Amino acid sequence: MTDILTAPDTGAPNADGAKPATKPARPYFSSGPCAKPPGWDAAKLATASLGRSHRSKIGKQRLQYAIDLMRDVLKLPDTHRIGIVPGSDTGAFEMAMWTMLGQRGVTTLAWESFGEGWVTDAVKQLKIDPIVIRADYGRLPDLAQVDWSTDVLFTWNGTTSGVRVPDAEWIPDDREGLSFADATSGVFAYDVDWAKIDVATFSWQKVLGGEGAHGVLILGPRAVERLESYTPAWPLPKVFRLVSKGKLTEGVFKGETINTPSMLAVEDAIFALEWAKGLGGGGLIARSDANAAALDAIVAARDWLGHLAADPASRSKTSVCLTVKGADEAFIKAMASALEKEAAAYDIAGYRDAPPGLRIWCGATVDTADIVALGPWLDWAYAVAKAS
Repeated sequence: MTDILTAPDTGAPNADGAKPATKPARPYFSSGPCAKPPGWDAAKLATASLGRSHRSKIGKQRLQYAIDLMRDVLKLPDTHRIGIVPGSDTGAFEMAMWTMLGQRGVTTLAWESFGEGWVTDAVKQLKIDPIVIRADYGRLPDLAQVDWSTDVLFTWNGTTSGVRVPDAEWIPDDREGLSFADATSGVFAYDVDWAKIDVATFSWQKVLGGEGAHGVLILGPRAVERLESYTPAWPLPKVFRLVSKGKLTEGVFKGETINTPSMLAVEDAIFALEWAKGLGGGGLIARSDANAAALDAIVAARDWLGHLAADPASRSKTSVCLTVKGADEAFIKAMASALEKEAAAYDIAGYRDAPPGLRIWCGATVDTADIVALGPWLDWAYAVAKAS
């Protein structure tokens, strides 16, 4: 399609669908791996640990430093341990499931594809019979239904649905079961009440804009007690084993990883964490909030755009999922493709299992000015798709 008109870059809707004059400076809106932190450059990464054993003095120092930075930025209390584990968030969450479930009943909450994945693991792989509480894409289930005499598995922020839990107030202090939070799109973007969380997992590739393949496992004291007092009926692969002779393998939470990590990925995460620390307390949350507000203003100004998550109280501020009036999968693909060809926005098509729509990452590593600049480009791409 040949464009004749060029619209001024005001952030306001382009009624005629003209191509905007200015593009987002960093058009990286993928929901994972996500945009690198502002100012990131591979040449800025520390390299002394590269080519060295992860068990060398410097290797262990850098791994421990990454753990210390995560604790600092997350405001994680000393009661909770942090371990770097293989397999990204998926590996970390499955490690938690395989090592701790089976001691009591299990409740799984599913309102998007990853929550459904934990249901599948529980039923088909671990062969336990969980209580399953579901909600459709864009909705949150009734959290009051949860039986806290069971272990409870949930996603803090549904990356593929744009729906999150509003807070941790629904988790009782006197719970009998453990709370397992897949928090990969939530940590660093929300203020988490860690007293309510027994197990949390995430990867560096989301709000920090780090690399994939490495997961982070956070264990509260009740989770440690479960690990040291309960042995699952099923066999555990080596990369899942967190206990030796009835005691937690503490080295895992002091930089002694179970398997060999990429020190380059560790240095990349350290860069992001140092940037985050430099923003000061709440800096990452404030950036995510500003980005989500800017995108919400774009949606509000266009009658053909909407939020998949209708309730603002449970609407994600990171992986924001949008509906497009009258769009099917082909229409969304045409929009995303047009934007990618213009280098105006990358990877904004919704998740393959979600209803057809757009998904725009608003995490802290994205600049608000780029969200604002994206609005007129969405108009242009919508016009392109309608004309194709």
